[in-house]
Amino acid sequence: MARVVLGIGMSHSPLLALPGERWVERGNDDRANKGLNTIDGRFVDYDTVNATVKDRYADIAVTDTFVRQDKEAQDALDRLADDFARLKPDVAVIVGDDHYELFSPANMPAIAIYHGKEILTHEADKHDEGSWRNTVAAMYAMDEVHSYPAHAELGEKLIEQLVDRDFDIGSSARVDDPKTLGFGHAYGFVAERIFRGREVPIVPVMLNTYFPPNAPTPRRCYNFGMALKESLEAIPMDLRVAVIGSGGLSHFIVEEELDRQILTALENHDGDVLRNIPVNALKSGSSEIRCWIAAGGAFRGLKHQWSEYVPARRTPAGTGIGLGFAAWYNA
Repeated sequence: MARVVLGIGMSHSPLLALPGERWVERGNDDRANKGLNTIDGRFVDYDTVNATVKDRYADIAVTDTFVRQDKEAQDALDRLADDFARLKPDVAVIVGDDHYELFSPANMPAIAIYHGKEILTHEADKHDEGSWRNTVAAMYAMDEVHSYPAHAELGEKLIEQLVDRDFDIGSSARVDDPKTLGFGHAYGFVAERIFRGREVPIVPVMLNTYFPPNAPTPRRCYNFGMALKESLEAIPMDLRVAVIGSGGLSHFIVEEELDRQILTALENHDGDVLRNIPVNALKSGSSEIRCWIAAGGAFRGLKHQWSEYVPARRTPAGTGIGLGFAAWYNA
């Protein structure tokens, strides 16, 4: 049977592709963002956030802090890459989301699995010289079309097994024109930053975390993860599997209490907590927490080994992202 031997949760924020000295550029974007998501589900502008916070994080949101936090985050990514190399999975099941990279408003499945033979990334639009977006695109494997091996047979069998378990799974088996639509940052960043050049076949699992009206609830995500584990174990293929939740944690306002609640629940495999995370807390960027919840259902049974949390507040109002990194495996 296919066996889950490694569980990973990891952020894929643009900050992780930029040196700490440039994090202020993302802070400037926050100041112009009219749709900063609050934990109760509202969307507000920077001044509205700061009217309550009153520059509480002014002493934190400075370059010296950014440089230190960048090192903490990069060290955590290196540790994940070390774990991945040591445990030598045969295939990586990456649970991520889509930002109109592969899908579009014409068709946005709640849950989909790719069962093609090759993954092609979407080539992102080019921006003005010096833009942080150009730098980040390379680490996302979106500076041009990149190709990665997929595991078509496992992907197809997973779809069949999940349908048998009452999950109606969207399926995709090819990318027709990656310059128009292709795989995005949730998958390219993992391959570029964690695989270290090793050609590990990928089975992309795509959750619609961002876009109403069909984003799966936390309960559905965790139950899906449990069914994913059962499905893998029912497939008669001798494979060592890594399950990776890509995205999150809270953004674009850092909700440290929420993030630590998620991490603790995942560490303890506390499905009751994970199933009952308020949906209003999972809007916009924070919606990617769903990927961690689903992955957590799939790697339950593995022992939590370590976690790192970096509350990257990049403005005095505390906007930014909670960067999370964690690994589960049985020593």
